[in-house]
Amino acid sequence: MLASVFITLSLTAFATAAPQSKRQLAQVVSSCTQPNTVALTFDDGPWIYAQVVSDALTSKGVKGTFFYNGNNYECIYDQAEMDRVKYVYNAGHQVASHTWSHSDLTTLTWDQIHDEMWRVEQALQRIVGVVPAFMRPPYGNYNDLVLQASYIRGQKVVLWDFEYVCLVVT
Repeated sequence: MLASVFITLSLTAFATAAPQSKRQLAQVVSSCTQPNTVALTFDDGPWIYAQVVSDALTSKGVKGTFFYNGNNYECIYDQAEMDRVKYVYNAGHQVASHTWSHSDLTTLTWDQIHDEMWRVEQALQRIVGVVPAFMRPPYGNYNDLVLQASYIRGQKVVLWDFEYVCLVVT
């Protein structure tokens, strides 16, 4: 009897220790898919410059994608930041996720990755009524766990292929 209980427990432990089947991975977008096009994307909001950037783009008939953090420079729920998010969105630009606290997602657990993503999704849904279709991982760092989480959340992971940090408005 004792041997049968031991064997049952051993088999149960072995079965639950088996690796999970690999989950689907989100698509990673690192360049434009249409020839002769460019996507203008802005990380971190771009915080206090969001309205200036939005106005510059709008004046030229151009749309951009603004990747928002939840709590990096300011909390996205601060009135001034909510006003900036609404301004950008109402100007016809796309809002997307850059995670809650700008943490390197490759250093986090599955639950922590989801929390970073979920909190920004909830904020953008509350502020402008949309769930972001795109997520840019801070520092451009991602691994299979991040891609699996993004896939489950229905988001594509967006990187960049050219970085230019100076904006000249004429």
